[in-house]
Amino acid sequence: MEKQGLVHKMLEHMEQVIIGKREVLELVIVALISEGHILLEDVPGVGKTTLANALAHTIHSGFSRIQFTPDTLPSDITGMTIYNMQNGQFELVKGQIMNHIILADEINRTSPKTQASLLEAMEERQVTVDGKSYQLPQPFMVIATQNPIDYLGTYNLPEAQLDRFLMKISIGYPDKKSEIKMVQAFLEDSNWKQIDYVVEEADIIAMIKEVQLVKVHPDLIDYLLRLVEETRNNSAINLGASPRATLALSRSSQALAYMNGRDFVIPDDIRKMVIPVLAHRLVLSSEAKLNKQTPEKLLKVILSKIKQPTL
Repeated sequence: MEKQGLVHKMLEHMEQVIIGKREVLELVIVALISEGHILLEDVPGVGKTTLANALAHTIHSGFSRIQFTPDTLPSDITGMTIYNMQNGQFELVKGQIMNHIILADEINRTSPKTQASLLEAMEERQVTVDGKSYQLPQPFMVIATQNPIDYLGTYNLPEAQLDRFLMKISIGYPDKKSEIKMVQAFLEDSNWKQIDYVVEEADIIAMIKEVQLVKVHPDLIDYLLRLVEETRNNSAINLGASPRATLALSRSSQALAYMNGRDFVIPDDIRKMVIPVLAHRLVLSSEAKLNKQTPEKLLKVILSKIKQPTL
């Protein structure tokens, strides 16, 4: 596991900009080396865009920011072919999705048709333009943001699209000590958000391959499946976790173990990833919503109910 040390180097580098949010940064890097995508749902001004920028600048790779609006078209995302009159041929004009790190800002402000243009890229890591498919570069990651407060003129992401995101996380407000550090950095240096890269694209690709080699004991696979099955059999949940969620939970557990310097998964790796990976995929019953239940609360009950293996 020769690249593990670079993970902590990335964390320390990003903490220069995202102060006091190490757990959030760890989840972002877990998603990156799991080849997953992230949905950031939080109030304005807590650093969602800054986080995506910090990640992109930490890696020596390409970065695209797509500002979603009601008039954004699918071709703005995927690209289009135009006729070149000089050479008499159709040429591809690349869309903004054809890059390494993609910030899909305010994804719920665009139409469902435009939202759906991300589906093929997120799942198949390719885009199809006028019947021809184009592979996306590696590494590839979509970080989408949305505001949970302002619902005017927004379109909720359908369950099929939510399921494409490896995890959904919130940054939250910083504590007072962290906010003091943030203000001091801002006052001392107007360019405090600008950081240089510390890893190359090839390093991330190598980490992704090493994560896939992390061992998962058969008893832990059984434990993971029992957790997922409980979401499908719970009367308070109308739609439980999908098989895609099962794979996401297993791969993110491998990535967390890798980040912690191990080449094997332990039960705590799975338990720590359950809520970030599964909560946004669950659809609660009307009765559960009336009783003010949340996916997070129900998952905590499931975690306490299902006995973890002792290896």
